[in-house]
Amino acid sequence: MAEYKEVHGTKIRNYTTDPDNPIQGEVWYNETANTLKFSYPTVTAAGAWSSGGNLNTARSEHRGAGTSTSALMFGGRTPPFVAITESYNGSNWTEVNDMNTVKATLGGAGASNTSALAFGGTAGGGPVFDETELWNGSNWTEVNDMNTAREQPGDLGIATAALCFGGYGGGTVGVVELWNGTNWTEVNDLNTARRLLAGAGTTTDGLGFAGYSTTAKTEAYNGTNWTEVNDLNTARYNGQGAGASGSAAIYATGATPPTVANTETWDGTSWTETTDVSSARYGVGASNQGTTSSSLIAGGSPPNFVATEVWTGPGQPVGAWTTGNDINTGRWAFVSTSVGTNTAALAFGGYNPGGSKALTESYNGTNWTEVNDLTDARNSGGGCGTSTAALAFGGSQPPNTTNTETWNGTNWTEVNNLNSARKQIVGIGATNTASIAVGGSPYQAITELWNGTNWTEVNDMNDGKQDGTGFGTSTSGLYAGGSTPPVTNQTETWNGTNWTEVNNLNQARSEPGGGGADNTSGLVFGGNNPGNTALTENWNGVSWTEVADLSTARKNLGSAGIVTAALAFGGVNPPSSVLAATEEWSGSTKTIKELSD
Repeated sequence: MAEYKEVHGTKIRNYTTDPDNPIQGEVWYNETANTLKFSYPTVTAAGAWSSGGNLNTARSEHRGAGTSTSALMFGGRTPPFVAITESYNGSNWTEVNDMNTVKATLGGAGASNTSALAFGGTAGGGPVFDETELWNGSNWTEVNDMNTAREQPGDLGIATAALCFGGYGGGTVGVVELWNGTNWTEVNDLNTARRLLAGAGTTTDGLGFAGYSTTAKTEAYNGTNWTEVNDLNTARYNGQGAGASGSAAIYATGATPPTVANTETWDGTSWTETTDVSSARYGVGASNQGTTSSSLIAGGSPPNFVATEVWTGPGQPVGAWTTGNDINTGRWAFVSTSVGTNTAALAFGGYNPGGSKALTESYNGTNWTEVNDLTDARNSGGGCGTSTAALAFGGSQPPNTTNTETWNGTNWTEVNNLNSARKQIVGIGATNTASIAVGGSPYQAITELWNGTNWTEVNDMNDGKQDGTGFGTSTSGLYAGGSTPPVTNQTETWNGTNWTEVNNLNQARSEPGGGGADNTSGLVFGGNNPGNTALTENWNGVSWTEVADLSTARKNLGSAGIVTAALAFGGVNPPSSVLAATEEWSGSTKTIKELSD
């Protein structure tokens, strides 16, 4: 048997207190407490829904296939009934070729956005269908029909091995058919006939659950027979399920009535209620091959939705804010937007009751040290770069200024000015030779690009804003929040040429802090709407998710860092005094436990 040192590279060490940064799995002896201790990552106990890219066409009663990063939605009604098909790549939906037959309340199955099956359904006011269509990533092709025409069935599986069960065809049925990639074959019926039910799993390890009239019944399929197992906690119909096996499934939304946002997960034995979707709805489409770790729903009603919600299961790293040492001079409305890292940051400019400041302070991960001042005192300007190569521009002295200064790690030097004087501006850039200046008062959309020598006006944001925050580089940036007016939750990303509106913050706010390496990952924290907030949101390139709050709610704060390691400092929290407090963000935290007999 391997010894502890061979596994972890160290012996068990003695400490008088717990170590500051224990290695995952490390064991040590706490001499003060006389106990052996160990650490492990802190993770979420429950899953959560976040926003994904919107469908192009709002609809309900459609069907879905695939996973949360490779999904397909097809058919439905807007109204009217449609044959529209959309493909999802984990970020955006793209319209692709339509089905051959307009239909809704159909069945579907499929492993990805390149392989799916559509069967049954209706176009309303006429007969129900027995038709089957196969998707190959480009086109739909009609293949062999089902034996029993129906709409509103349950479904599971992939394009070469699927199951259609229950539904409505002149009456509610319990008929089950197996698709082998070529033909449909009738197999053993459900124990309880029903329609508007959902399914998960495979043709040899499947699950059917819920349905109309409102039921919580769940049945497990072993490839031959259906067996009743434990019920859902909430009886309902017309929600959607997902799962790659019959031992792990998720079921979301539906109607009891009324319409509900409930989510339940199945562990092979029982259902557990967990985090609700953001918007109650029924008639959604789902990534049927999603899992209890990662899945999505899209569309639904009433009214018809375009919204996509993405499920991330429990076990995700938990971030947290901790207290760091204060800046030397409390102030708000810094010129620095997001300059440096959480171990090497720069705070410059700002305002307190004494007026605009030229102060510059450098942070080494532990303490703030005053260094050489800006040439011009100012507040509410833009800044970017690193602790040794930064840029300061715009702001108010007052009046509003175009002045630009560059920092070399020791001194500030005046360089060529912005084209437009403005305050409440955002700076985005990783260096002092390549950055952008965005927005500003009064509610401007102007973007200027700095090449190390001159500023050049480039394409505007989609909406004029001031008092937002930003992060990233001059070719991959993000602007979030601010005021248009009113206070907004809008988010736009920059690709070096154009701004694109993407999914909004969950909470509208102005004057927040932020940090991130590029436009695919970052944090926004604090701000005002109206009243200060401590809320922190994490951007994953597609959507925002609420994470752990700041310890102190504040607005007009300074910030630095990236999504896993950020810094918040200063700011103001009326009616209390100006803040000097610093907080440090860690994207993952550890739990310490005692070893016991």
